[in-house]
This record gives sequence, C-alpha cells and structure tokens, in this order.
Amino acid sequence: MPKIIFIDHAGDRREVEAKNGTSVMEAAVQNMIPGIDADCGGACACATCHVYIDEAHLAKLKEKDDMEDSMLDFAEAVQDNSRLSCQILMNDELDGIEVTTPESQ
Repeated sequence: MPKIIFIDHAGDRREVEAKNGTSVMEAAVQNMIPGIDADCGGACACATCHVYIDEAHLAKLKEKDDMEDSMLDFAEAVQDNSRLSCQILMNDELDGIEVTTPESQ
C-alpha cells in the first residue's frame, strides 16, 4: 500500500498507509491526523482539508478542477502547492507523498 507522510505546521511527521483509491483526506480522518477537519466529508464543499503538497509529487496529481479551485478561495494561507486532500486519490505513483497541514484550518 502506498504511504502518505503527514507533516503538521510544527514539523511533526506521521506516516500512514492508504489503499489505492482512498483519498488523502479519508486516510487522514481514519488515522486521526490533526489539522484535517474534513467537515463536508469529502464533497469538496468546505476547504477544511486544505493541505500543501511536496514539490516531488505535485506534478503527479491531476489538475485542480474548477470546484476545487473555487473552494480553495475559502482556505487560509493558500500557496501554489495548495490542494484539497479530498480530491487526491492515492495510487502507487503517489507512494511517499508528503502532505503538510496549514497552521490554521
């Protein structure tokens, strides 16, 4: 199973495994990762699963669609590598992806 490395704003790291097809948000919720609230349950309707993606994996992700891009307008401290973790589905190519949570969500 591919691994996701969650890094909080203080630099603490937690590594979890996720089945292919599971969203990064689902893996975070299942493993009680702090900083990913996921209020809408993955419907791309709240931006409380906002994360920063490491540069090594950013190009491997599908492009943001209009809905995700619109929802990021509601997130704080958006950067070029900001994504909604509910929109990232795990696969073997993303093994080792590093996902950093913002200081506030």
